[in-house]
Amino acid sequence: MSWDPNNKGGFQGAEKDIGDMIKQARSGFDSFKKGSKNIWPLVLIAFLIAIAVLTSAYTVPAGHRGVVLRFGKFTNIVMPGLHFKIPFGVDRVFKVYTEKVDTETFGFKSTKPGVKSRFEKDSASQRESLMLTRDLNVIDMEFIVQFKRQDPKKYLFSVHDPIQTIRDISESVIRRIAGDRSFDYILQNREEVNRLFQDQLQGILDEYESGIKILNVRLQNVVPPDEVKDAFNEVNEAQQEKERLINQAQETYNREIPKARGEAERVINGARGYALERINNAKGETSRFVDVLKEYRSAKEVTKRRLYLEAYREIIPNAKQVYVVDSEQKSILPLLNLEGLNQKGGDVK
Repeated sequence: MSWDPNNKGGFQGAEKDIGDMIKQARSGFDSFKKGSKNIWPLVLIAFLIAIAVLTSAYTVPAGHRGVVLRFGKFTNIVMPGLHFKIPFGVDRVFKVYTEKVDTETFGFKSTKPGVKSRFEKDSASQRESLMLTRDLNVIDMEFIVQFKRQDPKKYLFSVHDPIQTIRDISESVIRRIAGDRSFDYILQNREEVNRLFQDQLQGILDEYESGIKILNVRLQNVVPPDEVKDAFNEVNEAQQEKERLINQAQETYNREIPKARGEAERVINGARGYALERINNAKGETSRFVDVLKEYRSAKEVTKRRLYLEAYREIIPNAKQVYVVDSEQKSILPLLNLEGLNQKGGDVK
């Protein structure tokens, strides 16, 4: 019942029946339903267009490469930036982080990476690091492998699980290197072992066409197991003592041997000088003798007397007692006192 202000009773007309109201609502719904049959195709088309727009554009982040597959077959590799593809799953894009350097650890695990990293060693890590050397010693080798994804296509499709492949090959290679070398060699030649490790690991990954580039391998810690660590330390101390004694001996050798060589050279040079002097003297004496012989042949008596007197001139000053014997005398002559003459340096006439 509605209100009429001109009506004194305040009401105008009769109130509508509830059945009429239901019929009127159903009639309106039927009219809307008939009109919506023409709207649904438009809604579906708009929805498909929106999906196509949203799925046709994609972005490859910096440092990544996009590998595009069309119906599951490789098409191309795209660089970082905004790109478009065929929507509705015709083209699929896999983004590979090619500039990132990843690190795989062996023999230990990082529990808290950062500036002050924390590491732990569980039973699985212990099995990774224990190895047997050529001289049948057990060694605990902790090492890391750093790599990056160089070829995104090979990385995605050549190997089923690239990370696990790296781990398996790394363990195989390092165990082979350790098994071919002695315990002492590995301890004293870490850089050589690192180089061999990296070359062999990269060679196998290249054979598998994994698309992975090994940047660095590094032996972090090379020690004996805890059970024999005390004995190993004693051996190291003995080795250091041996090296110290060898160095001391080498120092003494470097000091004494040059001195002895110098002394030997001095003696040899002195002997050579003495030999040269004697040879020159002999040559001089020979030359003098030849000259005297020449004079003797020209004047035998004069030369003979002169040689006789020169000999006496050298002998008499050194004689303490002189006996003069006449060859024609039959008895012994009295002693001639020539000591005074010797002291005065006199000559016998």
